[in-house]
Amino acid sequence: MFDEIQFNTISRLPNYVFAEVNDIKMKARHAGDDIIDFSMGNPDGPTPAHIVDKLVEAARKPKNNRYSVSKGIYKLRLAITDWYERRYGVKLDPEKEAVATMGSKEGYVHLVQAITNPGDIAIVPEPAYPIHTHAFIIAGGNVVKMNFKYNEKFELDYDNFFSNLKDAIEESMPKPKFLVVNFPHNPTTVTVKKDFYEKLVALAKKERFYILSDIAYADLTYDGYKTPSIFEVEGAKDVAVESFTLSKSYNMAGWRVGFTVGNPKLIGALQKIKSWFDYGMFTPVQIAATVALNGPQECVKEITDIYEGRRNVLLESFDNAGWHINKPSATMFIWARIPEKLRYLGSMKFSKELLQEAKVAVSPGIGFGEHGDEYVRIALIENHNRIRQAARNIKYYLKVKNA
Repeated sequence: MFDEIQFNTISRLPNYVFAEVNDIKMKARHAGDDIIDFSMGNPDGPTPAHIVDKLVEAARKPKNNRYSVSKGIYKLRLAITDWYERRYGVKLDPEKEAVATMGSKEGYVHLVQAITNPGDIAIVPEPAYPIHTHAFIIAGGNVVKMNFKYNEKFELDYDNFFSNLKDAIEESMPKPKFLVVNFPHNPTTVTVKKDFYEKLVALAKKERFYILSDIAYADLTYDGYKTPSIFEVEGAKDVAVESFTLSKSYNMAGWRVGFTVGNPKLIGALQKIKSWFDYGMFTPVQIAATVALNGPQECVKEITDIYEGRRNVLLESFDNAGWHINKPSATMFIWARIPEKLRYLGSMKFSKELLQEAKVAVSPGIGFGEHGDEYVRIALIENHNRIRQAARNIKYYLKVKNA
């Protein structure tokens, strides 16, 4: 009887591609294999001491152990809007234009649930971080996937992007209601400049769609590149929201602290749905997050420098192993095209072989959409010695495969 019951939302979701590689990884570890793991963007460094100290101090106060506020305590929302003003010169209202979230992923999913009607269409450029697509499917919406191009420096090809976007708008029925953008991009590391958002905001106003911008990796930039915000563009608040997370910049992944800001109507919808779903983060976590945003920022530079050093070591050592990879200027990832002679394997089989034969775990590009199948994503979460060991293992693997 119960086998006949269908769960419609879950049935619309595919199996999580990364779970298959993770199962192989865990079996190998249980068998005693030393796996060098680049598969998940899970920061390995400690949270800066001044943030941890504030958490401990706040947790010792009984008043902070009660229910909190679902949209975030006022001081945290004020810290969020102050962060935007210092960083981008953008003024935001902490009451109507900001909400603290349990990491950017929770905020994004709940926002999509709050604003999506059944059958609404969202355009999501692909490859894509999976939840950017599937949040709309969970909410009963539909997704139009749009490929995009970039150069060897991982800079977005604007002409291609806007040409494809206009085609997607014209061909969709009903007209798209949302567009998701994520720069610096996960998984491809692709970047844009402010002029991209100027064109995008103008198009959104003309075609009447909302922009959901994700800048989770805004701080992790190298070689002089600086991440812009869509709100540096005049009038962007009319059509956009933007999300950020403390996970990467402050090594606070497990703390689950993020925020979404921008259009008051969309922010109001997120605040309202969160008031039904949760009582907010543990107050001491919010207090510590306030200190992270308002306090000394040298720790962010130190964390970024670590990722940049790992990027440089990985690119050099993998190149010496026979796998040339182009250099990104942002994020904690490497978007690595599979060596030419092995592309016939596809990213899933290549990732499995790399794990089983070289003891190196990566994320298959197919998990981010069909346009990622010639690539794998490598997270910079291992130290220099482990990266060099991975390169030695891969060198032997490539030698055997190319024999």
